[in-house]
Amino acid sequence: MKRFGSVCAALVALWSAPSLAAECRDDLALFRFPGGQAQFTVEIADDVAERAQGLMHRANLPASAGMLFIYESPQAASFWMRNTLLPLDMIFIDPTGTVTKVHANARPLDETPIPGGDGVLMVLEINGGLARRIGIVPGAELAHPRLAQATAAFPCQ
Repeated sequence: MKRFGSVCAALVALWSAPSLAAECRDDLALFRFPGGQAQFTVEIADDVAERAQGLMHRANLPASAGMLFIYESPQAASFWMRNTLLPLDMIFIDPTGTVTKVHANARPLDETPIPGGDGVLMVLEINGGLARRIGIVPGAELAHPRLAQATAAFPCQ
């Protein structure tokens, strides 16, 4: 019950966040979508070793946290859950910051590939089931300073 209460408190904070484009930082993933907006504190995985390690071996992940995988250029991306102990949502994002796919509740320790499609520049991993609960679906938009701001669907201000 304690965990449920902390998740609910985090979700309330996400829903009541002020205008998110005001603070665009490397350690924040800011989303807008029909009916809401959300903010996650993120760790960045932007090289081969960091992307390979990901969230492996972690026993917990705060509800308002995640890991943002960033590639050098858009590409076909596929993930798996080797040595990952938590169910995760994987949010695949194109070079404009638009969510193209959400894979919900990836199973812990499952080595089945999870394809994200072509043209993926970023992938955000968050707690399993959270994307659906707060409304992050394909078409949602990410504001982040590592996107090309001239072409970003939700540019930083």
